[in-house]
Amino acid sequence: MATQPKTGAITLADWKNTRNPDGSTAAVIDLLGQSNEVLQDMRWKEGNLPTGHRTTVRTGIPTPTWRKLYQGVPPSKSTRAQVDDTCGMLEARNEVDVDLVNLNGDAAQFRLDEAQGEIEGMNQAMALALFYGDQSVNPERITGLAPRYSSLTAGSGANILDAGGTGTDNTSIWLVVWGDNTVHGIVPKGSQAGLQHQDLGEIDAFDENNNRYRALADLWKWKCGLTVRDWRYVVRIANIDVSDLAGQTGTQAATAATTIIKMMTRAFFRIPQMGMGNAVFYANRTVKEYLAIAAQDKNNSVLTVEEATNQFGTVSPGSVKNGVVKFLGVPIRTVDQLLNTEARVV
Repeated sequence: MATQPKTGAITLADWKNTRNPDGSTAAVIDLLGQSNEVLQDMRWKEGNLPTGHRTTVRTGIPTPTWRKLYQGVPPSKSTRAQVDDTCGMLEARNEVDVDLVNLNGDAAQFRLDEAQGEIEGMNQAMALALFYGDQSVNPERITGLAPRYSSLTAGSGANILDAGGTGTDNTSIWLVVWGDNTVHGIVPKGSQAGLQHQDLGEIDAFDENNNRYRALADLWKWKCGLTVRDWRYVVRIANIDVSDLAGQTGTQAATAATTIIKMMTRAFFRIPQMGMGNAVFYANRTVKEYLAIAAQDKNNSVLTVEEATNQFGTVSPGSVKNGVVKFLGVPIRTVDQLLNTEARVV
């Protein structure tokens, strides 16, 4: 009796769903595709460790002395600490039965469609880890931004703004200044940046009973990490109550001190020097929707939208633009991986 293929293997039914009526390969509309535009802005540098990057941070500055005549000056020094950020290895593997791929002789297009799905999955996983990854919980992953800005009483708490939400239907807006000396992505020393693809060709694959069959295989690897070299260049606007935002009530009523417009203004003044890098706001689609609506208000003076001919983004093939809404000139990007179910940050 034939056995079912392993989990993750492409079945004949899957193959059928990629065919046009004339038998050609259909264009795949990826209903699971997301906008995770943070990957467009993120700067990358090679780390100084085989496992990631070590950052030396100044934790104290020397104290000078007001000297009197004939009075000596005691020596002083600064203090430093070192922080290690480690990379994770994100991988995906695809194995498709050779006979299935060759059913209509369009193997290249079939494999390309599968590759697009794998890459989208890796982009989503990376974007999620970039914000919520926590190596204390999942050691194999990277440590993202949320665990670094998770307590109002921690040192980095000075850059967490509380938007007043107290339930579990909260979200966050992030302001990040990407730069070589502020915040950037890292790859292990001696390795290549970005997504690496390896065509493994035709191999022996195995079914659930360890019986062999011939398959065309692909391997994708992404060695990546995040380092926050200076925590002052990231601001988290936390505890944004999504229900209040939808109804424009409570913490998000027009007269409230915690409206997202007012909090975004406050976020600007938590950044020491905007010129240290490329400043970008990140919000999920729910928040971006309300910001775009606010931009149409004639009384608004801080939000802008691209000119009407292009405000919804270029729709040419391959475009990743999603329309550009800006706050005081800083672009607001869409990141679908930012949750509407965050717990309250205290």
